Order: sequence, then structure tokens, then C-alpha cells
Amino acid sequence: MYDLLKTLAAQLVMPLPVVLGLLVVGLLLGLWGWRRTGMAAAAGGLGLLFLASWGPVAERLLAPLEAEYAPMPTLAADIQAVVVLGGGWQPDAPRSITGKLGESSAIRLMEGVRLWRQRPALPLVVTGASRDPSRAPVAQGYARAARALGVPSPRLRVLDTPTDTGLEARAVREALGEGARVVLVTSASHMPRAMAHFRAVGLAPLAAPTHYLAKGEPADSVSDWVPSASHLRKTERALYEAMGQWAMRFEGRGRVSASE
Repeated sequence: MYDLLKTLAAQLVMPLPVVLGLLVVGLLLGLWGWRRTGMAAAAGGLGLLFLASWGPVAERLLAPLEAEYAPMPTLAADIQAVVVLGGGWQPDAPRSITGKLGESSAIRLMEGVRLWRQRPALPLVVTGASRDPSRAPVAQGYARAARALGVPSPRLRVLDTPTDTGLEARAVREALGEGARVVLVTSASHMPRAMAHFRAVGLAPLAAPTHYLAKGEPADSVSDWVPSASHLRKTERALYEAMGQWAMRFEGRGRVSASE
């Protein structure tokens, strides 16, 4: 239930639902005779939508988050495993196994396989369950795609029960042991939160971020200044990670209070 509430809350405070809510409130206030207040609510919603989908704002929010950890061109020494965190996929879609993976999942797996090929004796650990028990876990999709890309089955470790990043960290610790030095592959925006989770359970992760959404450079084209859905997606990603970090601090304080 808690996971469901977290997911629902995260979706409801995204810019688009908030904007639609303000527009509905503005319309209702106008119908009830509060025209100025209604117009102010509607104007606030439209202003929020403009800012959230405007390139300079979206880049300012997301780029620092994605730049917190540098990419890993070559695999570091003394590594015990390459770990690819779960994402989304569509197991029943009539596509090839790589086409079933979501955008972030496909890019994460591609980066994980690239790094693993530098040390093919290492295990490639793929993680992630499905919140819908009727759907196959994404870790199983990762494993099928990895085998199709040339990773032999004996080198794969499939952790298909964890449903969020904190549980993925615990599953990796149980599989590899506390203090394990692992390369952690996930989306660049998700990396700061993922690293915090893995360190919190006693692992020694090294970041290998991928799947960048922000340009990370000054605006140099007209499209960078025109509001768009792609810029809105960057803002949503930054807000989602900010809420995830807040939830980590809240849960951490809760555990401390419970232990006291």
C-alpha cells in the first residue's frame, strides 16, 4: 500500500496534473461568480505549464542532477559485478526482446553490457520486479535481452523480486555480500538516489550513469527556447528524483524513531 501511495503522490504532483487541476478550479470559480480568482488560478496554471515545459527551466533543474556523477568510459579495477537497475518494459508487446524494453531500460542494459564486455569474467547482475504480479519482472526481460546480445547465462545474476531502488540495493547485498564493490548502471538523473541507497545498505558502488535527458550545454537553437513536451519530461524527471530523495530522508527518520 505504501508503494502504491508513493507512486500515486508522485504522479499527482507532476506539472501537468497540477496545471489541469488549476484550470478546473479556475473554471469552477468562474462559474460560481469568483471570476477574478478563477482567472488567477487558470493563469497560474498556464504560467506553470509554460515554465515547466520551457528549455532553460527544465535544463536548469535536470542538468545538475545528471552531472553529479561522471560517466565511466572504462571499467574500474577491483570490481565484483556490474549491476543494471530495473526500469520499465512491455513483456506482452509483439516486438523483439530489445523492443520490449522501455527507453531507459534499453539504454541501461546497453551500457551494462558495454562495461561487462571489458571484464567478461564478472557477473552481470540485472534487477527489477514488476508492481503488477501478472506481468513478468523486468529483470527477466533484461536477462533475455542480454543473452541475445551475447552474454552467456552463467555470467548472469537475475534478481527479479525487488520493486524499488532500496529493495534492489538490499537484494544485491544479499547476492554479493556486504561491502561488495560494484559498478552501478542506471539513468544519470536517478544515479544520486541510487548511490545513496546502495551505500546505505553497506555496499561500495561506483557510478556508471547513462540515459541522459538534459543537453548539459548552453542553448544554441530555437527549439531550446520553445516550450515542448520533451522539456516538460525533463522537469518531471527532476521533480520525481527530488521527491524520491525527500522520501528517502523521511523513511530514514522514521526508522531512527522506530529504533528509539
